[in-house]
Amino acid sequence: MKRTLVVGVDGSTESRAAADWAAEEAERRDMHVHLVHAWLWQPLAVPVVQDRGVEARRAQEILEETQAELTRHHPRLSLTAEVVPDVPVPALLRAAKDAEMLVLGTRGHSALAGFLLGSYGQQLIASTECPVVSVRARHGIAAPGPAEGEVVVGQQGGVEESADVLRFAFEAAAARRSPLRAVRAWSMPPVYGYSPGSLWIADQLGGLEPYEKAALEQALEPWRVRYPEVDVIAHVEHGSAGHVLLSVASDAQLLVVGRQIRDSALGTRTGSVAHAVLHHSACPVAVVPHH
Repeated sequence: MKRTLVVGVDGSTESRAAADWAAEEAERRDMHVHLVHAWLWQPLAVPVVQDRGVEARRAQEILEETQAELTRHHPRLSLTAEVVPDVPVPALLRAAKDAEMLVLGTRGHSALAGFLLGSYGQQLIASTECPVVSVRARHGIAAPGPAEGEVVVGQQGGVEESADVLRFAFEAAAARRSPLRAVRAWSMPPVYGYSPGSLWIADQLGGLEPYEKAALEQALEPWRVRYPEVDVIAHVEHGSAGHVLLSVASDAQLLVVGRQIRDSALGTRTGSVAHAVLHHSACPVAVVPHH
């Protein structure tokens, strides 16, 4: 059975960009695409004429139009579609439960304004168990990203902590036959930011930057072995992770970052790095959950 990409569809330019991106990705990786349009009849408590039958037909038309467009441009694509009688967030969470990834469209403005991610997108990215790819549309035109360029991945923590993120990034780079730039950003720690043992190791390596380079190489080593065909560029830079990733991914095909899964009294969160790149990246962004 083929792995599945789930795409949230609502008839907007943004969702068309997401569907286009998902179709191309599915062809690269021999995957199945499942389009989901969430629609729930909710009578308004205002004096406005509503016709449930008309709205239900329109919901079906939105799905059929997207499906027809994808079939026209990707005739060999494995594709299904359904209208789910629910509001968007729970509908897409259920649909993506066993999916390889969930693909969403997001509206982009200028480089200054960045993404208009929307509350639905933020909730889904913070809650899904699978990777979520946010695809941008610019100036009213579906713009799923450049056809060439690197895949860029942000690496943080140790070997185990970054394994899921690097796995996703290496597979994406291999499918595209493109270089992979693995980025580890670092900054001077506060007085108690490193343990005495870590500081001793850093001192033995000649300072913090060589220590960070060694940590990145250690995390990359098993994936270099598994994907020998991928040309890997190890990139270590001083600065905040969000700023460094945005600067090196300006011409990237895809930017991959992690989101740590953890219980919080404040609820689920995307994390500061994912939040920064989701709102300001010019290319599609994949957010990969990990423990």
